[in-house]
Amino acid sequence: MKLQKGQKLVVASHNQGKVREINELIAPYGLQAISAGDLSLPEPVEDGDSFAANAILKAQAASTASGLAALSDDSGLEVAGLEGAPGIYSARWGGPDKDFNMAMQRVEEELAAKGCVEPSQRGANFTCALALAVPGQETQVFEGKVFGQIVWPPRGSKGFGYDPFFVATGESETFGEMEPGRKHQMSHRAQAFALFKAACLDGIA
Repeated sequence: MKLQKGQKLVVASHNQGKVREINELIAPYGLQAISAGDLSLPEPVEDGDSFAANAILKAQAASTASGLAALSDDSGLEVAGLEGAPGIYSARWGGPDKDFNMAMQRVEEELAAKGCVEPSQRGANFTCALALAVPGQETQVFEGKVFGQIVWPPRGSKGFGYDPFFVATGESETFGEMEPGRKHQMSHRAQAFALFKAACLDGIA
């Protein structure tokens, strides 16, 4: 379905980094973005078995609670040498405080324990699933991925989450070092957003 210029859209996340990135992506389309935190919406239990399932759960919860269209993001890091972990548990690897320095340290330690020290053994990808829930409509999901490798130690402070130790294929800077505009051109979230834009935003700017 197409969203309308000036329409209110709940960004169904309490992660300020995600809220900021999504707001930057939708800003050109004249939508009135409101975060779930601004509305004091509770965070639902994310008990889905995939990024898409968790994104749908969060979008539907925010849409039901607010009566508005809601866009949610579920994303994370999948490391080949760790059989796809941390995956949908990416934030949980940072403990109750979602400390991503601790999470990155854990990924590095587990890779080292498996002997994954060469660049060819450190492949990883970020995955993002965006879900749009609108009252009375079927929820839509858009998924994007970006591939690269883990580097150590982490570098840069411009991103959030696992950004400082992920280098996309063909790049030399981590997502933590990269200017936001450049990251937005290639990230997993940008790729998912491009599909969302084509389905729901084209023609409203």
